[in-house]
Amino acid sequence: MSNFDSANFGNLQTDIIIVGSGIGGLSCAAILAHYGFDVTVCESHSIPGGAAHSFERNGFKFDSGPSLYSGLSQNPSNNPLRQVLDIIGEDASWQTYNTWGCCLPEGDFDTTVGADQFCEVLAKLRGNEAVRQWRKLQKIMAPLASAATAIPPMAMRFDFGAAFTMGKYAPSLLKHAANVTKLTGSFADLIDGAIADSFILNWLDLLSFLLSGLPASGTSAAEMAFMFAEWYKPGVVLDYPIGGSGAIVDALVRGLKRNNGKLILGAHIEQIIVENNRAVGVHLGNGKQIRARKAVVSNVSVWDTLKLLPQGALPQKFVRERQKTPECNSFMHLHLGINAENIRSDLACHYIVVNDWDKGVTAPQNVVLVSIPSLLDPGLAPEGKHAIHVYTPGNEPYEVWEGMDRKSEVYKQQKQARAEVMWQALERIIPDIRERCEVTLVGTPLTHQRFLRRHNGSYGPAIAAGKGFFPGPMTPISGLLCCGDSTFPGIGLPAVAASGAIAANTLAPLQKHWEILKFCT
Repeated sequence: MSNFDSANFGNLQTDIIIVGSGIGGLSCAAILAHYGFDVTVCESHSIPGGAAHSFERNGFKFDSGPSLYSGLSQNPSNNPLRQVLDIIGEDASWQTYNTWGCCLPEGDFDTTVGADQFCEVLAKLRGNEAVRQWRKLQKIMAPLASAATAIPPMAMRFDFGAAFTMGKYAPSLLKHAANVTKLTGSFADLIDGAIADSFILNWLDLLSFLLSGLPASGTSAAEMAFMFAEWYKPGVVLDYPIGGSGAIVDALVRGLKRNNGKLILGAHIEQIIVENNRAVGVHLGNGKQIRARKAVVSNVSVWDTLKLLPQGALPQKFVRERQKTPECNSFMHLHLGINAENIRSDLACHYIVVNDWDKGVTAPQNVVLVSIPSLLDPGLAPEGKHAIHVYTPGNEPYEVWEGMDRKSEVYKQQKQARAEVMWQALERIIPDIRERCEVTLVGTPLTHQRFLRRHNGSYGPAIAAGKGFFPGPMTPISGLLCCGDSTFPGIGLPAVAASGAIAANTLAPLQKHWEILKFCT
């Protein structure tokens, strides 16, 4: 079944409605369809994938969001997204690599995933004492990495069946019981006493920020333990999907449709229908509705989910608590199609640029990421060209854009001014970049808000470790569940895939859920 526009169908009935086609929503939908449910995904945009969708301009294909992937070309893998793809019997083609570039206050250098080469970088930049501290941290993280992967997220469900599916891994969990409690706190707690070198502390803040949108003090120890388990093991590689991030979206959509699931594009949801404290369907912007026999699953943010519910449908205390959820900042984007003639031959496909450690990694416009994926997949650009994506990763404040008219001259001028930090970062890598451009697109928080229907264009909740927890999928409304980066495990591609699987498994019969655990490592 192909995608179809919301204008081309009458009122429908289905088992489960998924609101939004981000990676979390598609993971949930594809697994539910695999289980045999009649699933309908409603997406406001004309392209599925949420922040992970790809789009084309003048022969260049761009990723709208994430650009760094790991654990997806390997099988078996601890990455929940890899496990979702295995469950639904789909995959993308992967290009692997291990090197990325750093442009830091200390200088420019290439580094790789895996521990040994980074020790060479440390020895050169900071000396043997820094290497000793890093090795000490590795020893601390090794058992925690094992503890963080003791129970796969795919085994989780939020009902009594969890005693069976999670109980399957009880022996492994008991083996790591002494370390499990350490995973609930902040990563900074683990660093304290082990790391004194200022560069390593800054580096760990940077890695934490790229994973969670928060520095080490706000990032959970479990999330960083998982990263250490993935990035600093022998033979590790990074992955890139041939065809761009949209290839991952396409794989999930194929899995959905092969089991008779439906994806409706251009289907803007005005309201979730609640009757007798039960979610029973959705009202669409075109006046039509879809009824759900079993459940509605919201893959939009916590703030946007609240806006979709009728007044009084939720307890006021619950609404106040969720509305107070702290939020990460938004993004600036540059999508460039360039002439690659006579360009330097030693380009890496990814770069991280930090302007000033003293400002902190979360400071506006202080960290810039550069992705040149056409180095890995030449098909993303015409021959002799490159597709480039530059972005400020969750550090652009919405407040400086709020209320602006996107058609105004003031908005155009501000786009140009606040994009300058991205141009300057890219000029450290390709000095003549401005002369090479054939396609230039600038995105702002208002772009995020418009195309992704994202509250304040936010990266997601800024729930600091030790000060709060990402909630599970359940809500006070019967038949209304949530998935995506506003729910456990949180922000990031593996986390949102896990959240979608958890919501799907919570709705599934225990026996069907049990059967998929064979795909978990």
